[in-house]
Amino acid sequence: MSEPTPDLAAKTSLPPKEKPATDWWAETKSFAWLVLAVLAVWSFVAKPFYIPSESMMPTLIKGDRLVVSKFPYGWSYVSPSPFHVLPFVHGRLFGRMPAHGDVVILKPPQEDADYIKRVIALPGDRIEVREGAVILNGVPIKRVKESPAMIPIDPNVPCSSEREAPFLTIKDGKQYCALPRYRETLPNGVSYDTIDMGYMPGIPDDFPETVIPEGQVFVMGDNRDESADSRVSAYQNGLGGPIPWENLGGRAEFITFSYDGTTSYFNPLTWITALRGGRAGTSLRPEKAH
Repeated sequence: MSEPTPDLAAKTSLPPKEKPATDWWAETKSFAWLVLAVLAVWSFVAKPFYIPSESMMPTLIKGDRLVVSKFPYGWSYVSPSPFHVLPFVHGRLFGRMPAHGDVVILKPPQEDADYIKRVIALPGDRIEVREGAVILNGVPIKRVKESPAMIPIDPNVPCSSEREAPFLTIKDGKQYCALPRYRETLPNGVSYDTIDMGYMPGIPDDFPETVIPEGQVFVMGDNRDESADSRVSAYQNGLGGPIPWENLGGRAEFITFSYDGTTSYFNPLTWITALRGGRAGTSLRPEKAH
């Protein structure tokens, strides 16, 4: 067999092609566009939200993650996410008032933060709280006592506050916070559960009658004893009365998942084991009473 000619040997042993250099400018632009797209969705369509406190129990408990839609009430100066970067501006683009009973996120007038509360009164309404009972336009809101809200004890819900501790109980070998639960029904027919651990004189269980000004809303937490809301002064970290509708950031829609407080960033297995069962997909829209 004859040896390959030098020319043929050269053709069959071509040097490997060089890998093209990374275009870092193009990569940076692509990443920037991705960030802008996420921020646009969070600002104008929907955003995730984390429940950091007990103020909305039993509807929401600490550790719940949920979706907030940004468009139901139009857009205002608080809409850009994730930071409140704009100064106060009157009005809303395509603005609409929330309905009685909506669960909303809002920016307190005195700080850059996000609260989540329920809308109880709208412009023109007269609201009063007397010995824990909410009186709307001169008529007490319908309120029916139900069986206790059995909230499992975990690191996110330790049931250890001065008001909660007496309701610690054990059932089937598990610890629960068995909190007194009441079903409220607003005049528009929507209903929801609240927690009321008993009357204590003064705010928040007593609030003088107030007429809600034009362009403002009055909000309360479902956990009536542990919520810094419109009943509580700004000095006590509350909202200091009705808030401008411009401060509404969106409407809470549904729970996506919930963590019990045992997650560890350095142990991915806990991202699964810490999930609470039965909360994903729970709607946060108030129910229509039958």
